[in-house]
Amino acid sequence: MLKYAIIFAIISLIAGAFGFTGIAAGSAGIAKILFFIFVALAVLFVVLALLGVGAARKALR
Repeated sequence: MLKYAIIFAIISLIAGAFGFTGIAAGSAGIAKILFFIFVALAVLFVVLALLGVGAARKALR
């Protein structure tokens, strides 16, 4: 997911450098959406991992 966000950000920078503002704005918007989805999923998985580790410790006692 982060890979696609970076790809769209690069497309946005290249399109902006060449003056294609519509394409640049669209690519930047897609990159922002993908980045925030990635961050939300990363936080979710970290929280789930922490809860899972706590449950595993309780089960081993």
